[in-house]
Amino acid sequence: MKVSHEVPIAYLEASNWFNDYDYCLPHLLDLYPDYEKYFREAKQKGRYIIMDNSLHELGEAYNTDRLLYWVNELKPNEFIIPDVWEDAIKSMRNAKEWLHVELPDGVKKVAVVQGKSFSDAIKCYHTYKLLGYEKIAFSYGAGYYHTEMCPHPNRDIGKALGRLLVISKMLEIKAISRSDEIHLLGCSVPQEFLYYKGIEQIKTIDTSNPIMAAFDGTLYNDWGLLEKPKTKIDDVIGDKTNFQVYQKIEHNVETFRKINNL
Repeated sequence: MKVSHEVPIAYLEASNWFNDYDYCLPHLLDLYPDYEKYFREAKQKGRYIIMDNSLHELGEAYNTDRLLYWVNELKPNEFIIPDVWEDAIKSMRNAKEWLHVELPDGVKKVAVVQGKSFSDAIKCYHTYKLLGYEKIAFSYGAGYYHTEMCPHPNRDIGKALGRLLVISKMLEIKAISRSDEIHLLGCSVPQEFLYYKGIEQIKTIDTSNPIMAAFDGTLYNDWGLLEKPKTKIDDVIGDKTNFQVYQKIEHNVETFRKINNL
Protein backbone atom coordinates (compact mmCIF):
# COMPACT_ATOMS: atom_id res chain seq x y z
CA MET A 1 0.00 0.00 0.00
CA LYS A 2 1.27 3.46 -0.95
CA VAL A 3 0.50 6.12 1.67
CA SER A 4 0.10 9.90 1.58
CA HIS A 5 -0.61 12.23 4.50
CA GLU A 6 -2.07 15.66 3.74
CA VAL A 7 -0.05 18.41 5.42
CA PRO A 8 -0.17 22.23 5.78
CA ILE A 9 1.72 24.24 3.17
CA ALA A 10 4.71 24.92 5.44
CA TYR A 11 5.37 21.16 5.71
CA LEU A 12 4.83 20.16 2.07
CA GLU A 13 8.54 19.94 1.18
CA ALA A 14 9.28 17.98 4.36
CA SER A 15 6.44 15.57 3.52
CA ASN A 16 8.51 14.20 0.63
CA TRP A 17 10.44 12.01 3.05
CA PHE A 18 7.36 10.28 4.48
CA ASN A 19 4.79 10.43 1.64
CA ASP A 20 4.91 7.78 -1.08
CA TYR A 21 2.98 10.13 -3.38
CA ASP A 22 1.30 13.56 -3.23
CA TYR A 23 -2.41 13.96 -2.50
CA CYS A 24 -3.91 17.17 -3.89
CA LEU A 25 -7.03 19.00 -2.66
CA PRO A 26 -8.11 21.18 -5.61
CA HIS A 27 -9.99 23.86 -3.66
CA LEU A 28 -6.70 24.73 -1.93
CA LEU A 29 -5.04 25.35 -5.31
CA ASP A 30 -7.37 28.30 -5.82
CA LEU A 31 -6.84 29.69 -2.32
CA TYR A 32 -3.09 29.39 -1.71
CA PRO A 33 -0.44 30.28 -4.33
CA ASP A 34 2.25 28.38 -2.40
CA TYR A 35 0.09 25.24 -2.46
CA GLU A 36 -0.32 25.60 -6.22
CA LYS A 37 3.43 26.21 -6.60
CA TYR A 38 4.26 23.01 -4.71
CA PHE A 39 2.06 20.84 -6.91
CA ARG A 40 3.27 22.38 -10.14
CA GLU A 41 6.85 21.64 -9.05
CA ALA A 42 5.86 18.15 -7.86
CA LYS A 43 4.50 17.44 -11.34
CA GLN A 44 7.73 18.69 -12.93
CA LYS A 45 9.74 16.43 -10.59
CA GLY A 46 7.71 13.44 -11.70
CA ARG A 47 6.06 12.76 -8.34
CA TYR A 48 2.92 10.63 -8.43
CA ILE A 49 -0.17 12.79 -7.78
CA ILE A 50 -3.70 11.80 -6.84
CA MET A 51 -6.18 14.69 -7.01
CA ASP A 52 -9.30 14.60 -4.86
CA ASN A 53 -12.57 16.46 -5.54
CA SER A 54 -12.60 18.08 -2.03
CA LEU A 55 -15.98 16.57 -1.00
CA HIS A 56 -14.80 15.77 2.52
CA GLU A 57 -13.48 19.28 3.12
CA LEU A 58 -16.35 21.24 1.51
CA GLY A 59 -19.36 18.98 2.09
CA GLU A 60 -19.83 18.68 -1.67
CA ALA A 61 -17.52 18.18 -4.61
CA TYR A 62 -15.64 21.28 -5.73
CA ASN A 63 -16.89 23.39 -8.65
CA THR A 64 -16.78 21.28 -11.83
CA ASP A 65 -15.21 23.99 -13.98
CA ARG A 66 -12.41 24.48 -11.47
CA LEU A 67 -11.89 20.73 -11.12
CA LEU A 68 -11.51 20.40 -14.88
CA TYR A 69 -9.20 23.41 -14.99
CA TRP A 70 -6.83 21.92 -12.43
CA VAL A 71 -6.94 18.42 -13.88
CA ASN A 72 -5.91 19.86 -17.23
CA GLU A 73 -3.26 22.09 -15.66
CA LEU A 74 -1.60 19.54 -13.35
CA LYS A 75 -2.45 16.31 -15.19
CA PRO A 76 -2.47 14.20 -12.01
CA ASN A 77 -1.90 10.47 -12.30
CA GLU A 78 -5.32 9.85 -10.77
CA PHE A 79 -8.41 12.00 -10.32
CA ILE A 80 -11.23 11.16 -7.91
CA ILE A 81 -14.35 12.13 -9.83
CA PRO A 82 -17.16 13.99 -8.01
CA ASP A 83 -19.28 11.86 -5.70
CA VAL A 84 -22.20 12.73 -3.39
CA TRP A 85 -21.95 11.96 0.31
CA GLU A 86 -23.87 8.78 1.26
CA ASP A 87 -25.93 8.98 -1.95
CA ALA A 88 -25.38 5.92 -4.13
CA ILE A 89 -27.82 6.97 -6.86
CA LYS A 90 -26.32 10.41 -7.47
CA SER A 91 -22.77 9.07 -7.19
CA MET A 92 -23.49 6.37 -9.77
CA ARG A 93 -25.13 8.97 -12.02
CA ASN A 94 -22.03 11.17 -11.71
CA ALA A 95 -19.79 8.22 -12.54
CA LYS A 96 -21.78 7.56 -15.72
CA GLU A 97 -21.62 11.23 -16.77
CA TRP A 98 -17.90 11.51 -16.08
CA LEU A 99 -17.20 8.58 -18.39
CA HIS A 100 -17.81 11.03 -21.23
CA VAL A 101 -15.68 13.84 -19.79
CA GLU A 102 -12.38 13.95 -21.64
CA LEU A 103 -9.32 14.26 -19.42
CA PRO A 104 -5.62 14.49 -20.39
CA ASP A 105 -3.90 11.26 -21.42
CA GLY A 106 -2.55 9.32 -18.46
CA VAL A 107 -5.12 10.58 -15.92
CA LYS A 108 -6.96 7.63 -14.37
CA LYS A 109 -10.53 8.31 -13.18
CA VAL A 110 -11.37 6.92 -9.72
CA ALA A 111 -14.98 6.51 -8.50
CA VAL A 112 -16.01 6.54 -4.82
CA VAL A 113 -18.43 4.05 -3.27
CA GLN A 114 -21.25 5.91 -1.51
CA GLY A 115 -24.51 4.91 0.14
CA LYS A 116 -26.38 4.39 3.38
CA SER A 117 -26.16 0.60 3.56
CA PHE A 118 -24.05 -2.38 2.60
CA SER A 119 -26.58 -3.08 -0.16
CA ASP A 120 -25.97 0.43 -1.57
CA ALA A 121 -22.22 -0.20 -1.48
CA ILE A 122 -22.57 -3.44 -3.43
CA LYS A 123 -24.72 -1.74 -6.10
CA CYS A 124 -22.32 1.18 -6.32
CA TYR A 125 -19.21 -0.97 -6.63
CA HIS A 126 -20.80 -3.29 -9.17
CA THR A 127 -22.03 -0.35 -11.27
CA TYR A 128 -18.58 1.27 -11.32
CA LYS A 129 -17.04 -1.95 -12.53
CA LEU A 130 -19.66 -2.33 -15.27
CA LEU A 131 -18.93 1.26 -16.34
CA GLY A 132 -15.28 0.35 -16.70
CA TYR A 133 -13.67 2.11 -13.74
CA GLU A 134 -10.32 0.48 -13.05
CA LYS A 135 -9.91 1.90 -9.55
CA ILE A 136 -12.57 2.42 -6.89
CA ALA A 137 -12.33 4.21 -3.55
CA PHE A 138 -14.00 3.69 -0.17
CA SER A 139 -14.53 6.68 2.15
CA TYR A 140 -13.71 6.38 5.85
CA GLY A 141 -16.80 7.88 7.47
CA ALA A 142 -19.97 6.32 6.08
CA GLY A 143 -22.61 6.06 8.79
CA TYR A 144 -23.58 2.49 7.97
CA TYR A 145 -20.06 1.29 8.74
CA HIS A 146 -20.99 1.87 12.37
CA THR A 147 -24.78 1.49 12.50
CA GLU A 148 -25.11 -1.57 10.25
CA MET A 149 -21.74 -3.27 10.01
CA CYS A 150 -20.11 -2.75 13.42
CA PRO A 151 -22.22 -1.09 16.14
CA HIS A 152 -19.25 -0.74 18.49
CA PRO A 153 -19.75 1.52 21.57
CA ASN A 154 -16.90 3.67 20.25
CA ARG A 155 -18.19 5.27 17.03
CA ASP A 156 -14.72 5.83 15.53
CA ILE A 157 -13.69 2.22 16.15
CA GLY A 158 -17.03 1.08 14.73
CA LYS A 159 -16.46 3.04 11.51
CA ALA A 160 -12.92 1.70 11.11
CA LEU A 161 -13.97 -1.92 11.65
CA GLY A 162 -17.12 -1.34 9.59
CA ARG A 163 -15.16 -0.38 6.48
CA LEU A 164 -12.93 -3.41 7.02
CA LEU A 165 -16.02 -5.64 7.22
CA VAL A 166 -17.53 -4.10 4.05
CA ILE A 167 -14.40 -4.81 2.03
CA SER A 168 -13.96 -8.26 3.61
CA LYS A 169 -17.55 -9.26 2.81
CA MET A 170 -17.25 -7.95 -0.74
CA LEU A 171 -14.14 -10.06 -1.17
CA GLU A 172 -15.95 -13.09 0.26
CA ILE A 173 -18.84 -12.82 -2.20
CA LYS A 174 -16.38 -12.01 -5.01
CA ALA A 175 -17.84 -8.54 -5.65
CA ILE A 176 -14.19 -7.46 -5.45
CA SER A 177 -12.07 -9.52 -7.81
CA ARG A 178 -8.34 -10.20 -7.80
CA SER A 179 -7.58 -7.69 -10.54
CA ASP A 180 -9.42 -4.77 -8.89
CA GLU A 181 -7.64 -1.69 -7.57
CA ILE A 182 -8.83 0.08 -4.42
CA HIS A 183 -8.05 3.41 -2.75
CA LEU A 184 -8.93 4.07 0.89
CA LEU A 185 -9.97 7.65 1.67
CA GLY A 186 -8.97 8.76 5.16
CA CYS A 187 -9.50 6.91 8.42
CA SER A 188 -11.09 7.27 11.84
CA VAL A 189 -8.28 5.56 13.74
CA PRO A 190 -4.81 4.83 12.34
CA GLN A 191 -4.53 1.16 13.33
CA GLU A 192 -7.29 0.19 10.85
CA PHE A 193 -4.85 -0.35 8.01
CA LEU A 194 -2.98 -3.18 9.73
CA TYR A 195 -5.95 -5.44 9.05
CA TYR A 196 -5.80 -4.91 5.29
CA LYS A 197 -2.48 -6.72 5.13
CA GLY A 198 -2.75 -9.39 2.46
CA ILE A 199 -5.58 -7.64 0.59
CA GLU A 200 -3.50 -6.89 -2.47
CA GLN A 201 -6.28 -5.00 -4.23
CA ILE A 202 -5.66 -2.02 -1.91
CA LYS A 203 -3.06 0.01 -3.74
CA THR A 204 -3.19 3.47 -2.14
CA ILE A 205 -4.43 5.19 1.00
CA ASP A 206 -4.53 8.82 2.03
CA THR A 207 -5.04 10.08 5.55
CA SER A 208 -4.13 13.26 7.39
CA ASN A 209 -4.74 11.45 10.71
CA PRO A 210 -1.15 11.49 12.05
CA ILE A 211 -0.70 15.11 11.01
CA MET A 212 -3.98 16.37 12.46
CA ALA A 213 -3.34 14.45 15.68
CA ALA A 214 -0.04 16.33 15.97
CA PHE A 215 -1.89 19.65 15.63
CA ASP A 216 -4.28 18.47 18.34
CA GLY A 217 -1.20 17.98 20.51
CA THR A 218 -1.71 14.20 20.47
CA LEU A 219 1.09 11.66 20.23
CA TYR A 220 0.17 8.24 18.89
CA ASN A 221 0.32 5.36 21.34
CA ASP A 222 2.23 2.26 20.24
CA TRP A 223 -1.10 0.76 19.19
CA GLY A 224 -2.71 3.91 17.68
CA LEU A 225 -5.66 6.01 18.87
CA LEU A 226 -9.22 5.48 20.09
CA GLU A 227 -10.64 8.70 18.63
CA LYS A 228 -10.35 10.62 15.38
CA PRO A 229 -8.42 13.94 15.69
CA LYS A 230 -10.60 17.06 15.83
CA THR A 231 -8.40 19.37 13.69
CA LYS A 232 -9.05 19.47 9.94
CA ILE A 233 -6.56 20.33 7.21
CA ASP A 234 -8.36 23.59 6.30
CA ASP A 235 -7.98 24.75 9.91
CA VAL A 236 -4.18 24.68 9.75
CA ILE A 237 -3.32 24.83 6.04
CA GLY A 238 -1.63 28.23 6.37
CA ASP A 239 0.09 27.70 9.73
CA LYS A 240 3.77 28.51 9.97
CA THR A 241 6.35 25.84 10.78
CA ASN A 242 6.36 24.94 14.46
CA PHE A 243 9.23 22.76 15.64
CA GLN A 244 7.23 21.20 18.50
CA VAL A 245 4.38 20.31 16.15
CA TYR A 246 6.85 18.92 13.63
CA GLN A 247 8.37 16.66 16.28
CA LYS A 248 4.89 15.27 16.95
CA ILE A 249 4.34 14.83 13.20
CA GLU A 250 7.58 12.83 12.94
CA HIS A 251 6.59 10.65 15.88
CA ASN A 252 3.07 10.03 14.59
CA VAL A 253 4.13 9.28 11.01
CA GLU A 254 6.82 6.85 12.13
CA THR A 255 4.39 5.19 14.56
CA PHE A 256 1.72 5.01 11.85
CA ARG A 257 4.13 2.99 9.70
CA LYS A 258 5.07 0.70 12.59
CA ILE A 259 1.48 0.13 13.71
CA ASN A 260 0.42 -0.85 10.20
CA ASN A 261 3.56 -2.80 9.36
CA LEU A 262 4.30 -0.57 6.37
